[in-house]
Amino acid sequence: MKKIALLFFAVMLSCRIVSFAAVGCDLNDPDRDVARLYPGSAGYRTVYLSIKQAGGEAMLARVEKRLGDKFSGLFETIDVPYTLYEIQGPDRRTIGYIHGVNQKGSYGGIQVFLALDSSGTIKSFYFQKLTSRQAKELRSPEFGTQFRGLALKDFESYDVPSGKAKPGTAVAALKNPAPEAVQDFKAALRAVKKNLILLDEFVFSVSTGGKKP
Repeated sequence: MKKIALLFFAVMLSCRIVSFAAVGCDLNDPDRDVARLYPGSAGYRTVYLSIKQAGGEAMLARVEKRLGDKFSGLFETIDVPYTLYEIQGPDRRTIGYIHGVNQKGSYGGIQVFLALDSSGTIKSFYFQKLTSRQAKELRSPEFGTQFRGLALKDFESYDVPSGKAKPGTAVAALKNPAPEAVQDFKAALRAVKKNLILLDEFVFSVSTGGKKP
């Protein structure tokens, strides 16, 4: 009987994996995180988006071109659901956004979240999930605060495949707190650039087909 129960659980788990092959990135506790990142806010609205629904193959090609890298793997399919948290002020106007992306790291998947103001400037950067031998250093406030005030324009010249930033740019000034974790540092920067591009497409950029939800 025990073997049958275990088999049933395994089948159900495999069905869940298949059913939810396109895996999004949600906040573990949105109520807590919104209150922490936006003190005084009046609430938030949750919007579910995907490249497939927003622009299809043409949008995917555009995102990849802007990123300078191809999407691949379970977390970067065209139908992956992205969860956007639209933060509301006391007057119910939008004062910011929280958005996370999944990214492949050295020891597994990582989740990078950005909290932005209403113009797309980063207020806060943090890892919700990070499996790394240098996780403590990468999660340090000193590392995260370096992203504050940056925006998509700062990452446009960042070359994802090589992991190199143009000298003199804000991204080039970002310091890796764990030199032995170069790949995870590069993964974090790729995730930030991807995150900002997706937000531009989904929310900010009418010229590139983005539509505010």
